[in-house]
Amino acid sequence: MEKDPVRINGSYGEGGGQILRTSLALSAILKKPLVVHHIRAGRKPPGLRPQHLKGVEALAQITGGRTEGVKMGSETIEFIPGETVTGHHRFDVGSAGAVTLVLQALLLPLCLAREGSRLTLVGGTHVPWSPPYHYLSEVLLPSLKHMGVSMRTNIERWGWYPRGGGIVHVEVDPCFELKPICLPERGRLKKVSGLSAISNLPDHVAQRQRDHALKRLEEELRITAEIRVISGVPANGPGSFLSLVLQSEGAIAGFSSLGEKGKPAEKVANEVVDSLKDYLGSEGALDSHLADQITPFMALARGRSSFTTTRITEHLLTNLWVVSHFLDVRIIRSGEKGQGGKIEFLNE
Repeated sequence: MEKDPVRINGSYGEGGGQILRTSLALSAILKKPLVVHHIRAGRKPPGLRPQHLKGVEALAQITGGRTEGVKMGSETIEFIPGETVTGHHRFDVGSAGAVTLVLQALLLPLCLAREGSRLTLVGGTHVPWSPPYHYLSEVLLPSLKHMGVSMRTNIERWGWYPRGGGIVHVEVDPCFELKPICLPERGRLKKVSGLSAISNLPDHVAQRQRDHALKRLEEELRITAEIRVISGVPANGPGSFLSLVLQSEGAIAGFSSLGEKGKPAEKVANEVVDSLKDYLGSEGALDSHLADQITPFMALARGRSSFTTTRITEHLLTNLWVVSHFLDVRIIRSGEKGQGGKIEFLNE
């Protein structure tokens, strides 16, 4: 191992895979050797799972990096990045491992590379405990566009739990330098749109998800939304998905839910609408998921960046902790965990 690696305790804070992904991305960009220990120590089972394993392997491939200890269940890994290798890369996460979680580790290094890249990712696209593909394409990427990030994505096949097999294509343009942005308030509501999609299920499931969501939005919030219905999206197995995207003057927020066996379509709709109502009833520009995911980008941007969020989560606090180990950036936090708050990054 080269001298003075950055050492990250993978059990800190929320103690999940996000620590590993953010650490890998920053290590690759800054060319700093990395050791992560106690990976997911408090989880059952602990250590690397398929999407974490593929994330490390993928980073090693696109950076020409070297690794130690990268195997299923490993709780300690070493990563020595090289120079980013652009071009076309294909990564199969296996089964329903989340492709969006692998992309979280790859996106920053590829954005800041000298040339563009194309990715084909195979695995889970809409699976529990991970951002669905449509949150990436309709919330995260439009928000990052203001920072100079240019990407195009399309989904060829959906991957539901447990069969997976989804296929996502990503094109990443070189960004060279991230632009600082400030997102202090959401401003006036402009539009609410959504998607109700199913595979290998009766058409009425998608229609009921849409209709129940539209009814509640109109009756409880006086919001008229446009929700597109897609029946029979290509996939290896059955599944259902409902999402709502809220566009305001100063921010984009997204909310979604997945169906499962024995779960009524109306319950899927209720979960999404309840999340949207919580957001509208709170102060802050960004939903809690976007606040977490945009943090490494803002921390890398030269100058002053900031955002307000409806809820400071353990995920967000953990990401800020990881960032502080790699970057000489001043982070100012206003607000307590579980409440709304503001995060400022001063990177001179």
